[in-house]
Amino acid sequence: WLFRQRTWIPLPLAVTLLLVRPDQGPHSPLAVGVGVAIVLGAEMLRLWAVRHIGAVSRTRSDRLGPLVRSGPFAFIRNPLYVANIALWSGFAVMARLIWLVPVFIAVLGLEYHAIVRWEEQLLEARRGDEYRTYVQQVPRWIPTFRLLPGPSGVGLADSWRDTLFSERGTLIAIAVGCLAIWLKTLF
Repeated sequence: WLFRQRTWIPLPLAVTLLLVRPDQGPHSPLAVGVGVAIVLGAEMLRLWAVRHIGAVSRTRSDRLGPLVRSGPFAFIRNPLYVANIALWSGFAVMARLIWLVPVFIAVLGLEYHAIVRWEEQLLEARRGDEYRTYVQQVPRWIPTFRLLPGPSGVGLADSWRDTLFSERGTLIAIAVGCLAIWLKTLF
């Protein structure tokens, strides 16, 4: 259930982001700049990951594509979830609601941890030793910067055009989020 609903779970956090007044003090271009940089970095990681994993990243079922060990998946097993946490944290910084960053990390971390446990069971059952070897070589949450030994598996499943098309919902959500935070500062 949680896996299929993962897109909707953060919506209460978005409402909080938009309704809670920012920390006291004048509007801070530095906070906005740092927040925008975090959001852009997070989306760049998402784009890189989606380019390697392909459209299967958008599925709501237990359908599996090939085990991807290239791109960011060579350094961390869950780059899309890590990028999502960074994205929401960037929005909190941009909105000058720094205290929301640990809340986002905790709530989304718990959500993604539960989802990842389910995904890992599925991958181990269907991919067996291939997946167990990958788990031994690549950490779940904190990236390693060692290159994987042997073949890197499937990679660059999509062209940039296909990647951007697959990410269009996230890109629109980022634009809407930035606009909403900007409008919030005006009122």
